Amino acid sequence: MKMDVNTAFFIDLFFHQVGLWWVVIPSIFLGLIVGAIPGFSAANTIIVLLPFTFLMNVEVGLVFMIALYCASRLGAGIPAILVNIPGTAGAAATPLDGYPMAKQGLGQRALSISFVSSIIGGLLTTAIALVTMPWLARVGFYMHSVEMVVVMLFGISLIASVAAKDTIKGLIAGFFGLMIGSIGADHVYATPRGTMGFLELYDGVPLIPALVGLFAISEAFMVIETGSFMAKDRVQTVQNANWSETIKGVRITLSRWWHVTWTSLIGLVIGVIPGAGAAIASFVAYQQSRTFSKTPEAYGTGHVEGLIAPEAANNGVTAGTLIPLMVLGIPGGATAAIMMVVMQYQGVPTGPRLFMERPDLGYGVFMAMFVTYLLMALTILPMSRYMSRVTLVSTTYMSPIIIAFTLVGSFVPREYLFDMYLAFGFGIIGYIARKTGYHVAAILIGVILGPLLEQYMLRALKMSDGDPLVLFSSPLGNTLWLVLILTLALPAFLKKHRQKAGSRS
Repeated sequence: MKMDVNTAFFIDLFFHQVGLWWVVIPSIFLGLIVGAIPGFSAANTIIVLLPFTFLMNVEVGLVFMIALYCASRLGAGIPAILVNIPGTAGAAATPLDGYPMAKQGLGQRALSISFVSSIIGGLLTTAIALVTMPWLARVGFYMHSVEMVVVMLFGISLIASVAAKDTIKGLIAGFFGLMIGSIGADHVYATPRGTMGFLELYDGVPLIPALVGLFAISEAFMVIETGSFMAKDRVQTVQNANWSETIKGVRITLSRWWHVTWTSLIGLVIGVIPGAGAAIASFVAYQQSRTFSKTPEAYGTGHVEGLIAPEAANNGVTAGTLIPLMVLGIPGGATAAIMMVVMQYQGVPTGPRLFMERPDLGYGVFMAMFVTYLLMALTILPMSRYMSRVTLVSTTYMSPIIIAFTLVGSFVPREYLFDMYLAFGFGIIGYIARKTGYHVAAILIGVILGPLLEQYMLRALKMSDGDPLVLFSSPLGNTLWLVLILTLALPAFLKKHRQKAGSRS
């Protein structure tokens, strides 16, 4: 049965999805918990619940998975802000400015800014996806290995940004992360490198143990040493916080609506590229946000725009990830791949046939995402006041809890005891780095993006018989190279310009 896709169709679809609130709201709270627990993700939770989704009506099953996916993306920012634990790679850039705000006693405001940025970013990109799906789906055709090399370099150049205060130490930390990222079997001959005989490292360094070790466990060690998450004079600020802090966070975010808009669009475009993901989007958005900021030196100290950029971008990815699945039948990520399995089990086609035979389902997935973000504004935003009080819990209890949860979270993805030891090892590395003035974020960027850069680089060179000039053979790639050079040169130019303007005045 073919339906007319017009304004009336979308209005009816919206109210139909609102009518499924009884599925969406429980999924939101489940996703929030899943996202807030390090090591857990929407993908592995949906896999556990896959038998139940097979028993559901296909539409209800898809709505359940969509709501869980969106809420887990938003939930990952909660521990990243409050206790410096990015539970997923997509939230890895969030603690750079979110956690300093929490340490200043502004955790409630930071959560409010994070939630509003995420919700607006999700709503905006979902609305754009609904209208421009056929065109956005083509992005994947134009982004080949050459272009992806440059996109990776955008993210890796963030190492230079976080190293601004101490360039030598920042670059050493970044290269150390790239070296760790190179551990594992190489992408061409599958020769093991740096594995030290551990079979568990043949697939490379697992991301979650590195993530929680460098950030969470090292932070727990620091807290045990100092005895507090924040200065004593900031504790009173948290205790006296009321609803006005949440409202202030909303106002701050809305006043920077343009910043939310363009960083979420970065997430949407990167999300459309199969295999790219939220980690790349959040790092690139943060790097671009810092590059074009009038106060780049404020980033890393609790700057509002440094929190908005990664949160808007990683929620912009959610809509982008589903576009290749729905329009082309190519899953853009792990969650999309599981959704494809459910749709195939139920006999629902993906790709162009879906919009010809079941447009209500094809467009309904994105409308369900839109409704989910609307309902999250009503259900999760008011909770920021109570969530922020986590920072008041005594470190006597909090530090062991953090270490225990992160070690369990390290075990969950692969179910290897080795990963728990690895997380603890990264915790020691992160602690030493913090004590000696090296930036753990620079190490993490290298660990996450290094293997991806190598993968795309080798793929491009293999297709060109080893000719390095292939990196400059694409018009789109050359345009991206030009933009990269400009964004790297721009901070120095702007700094010089401001110094001249200051000397004149």
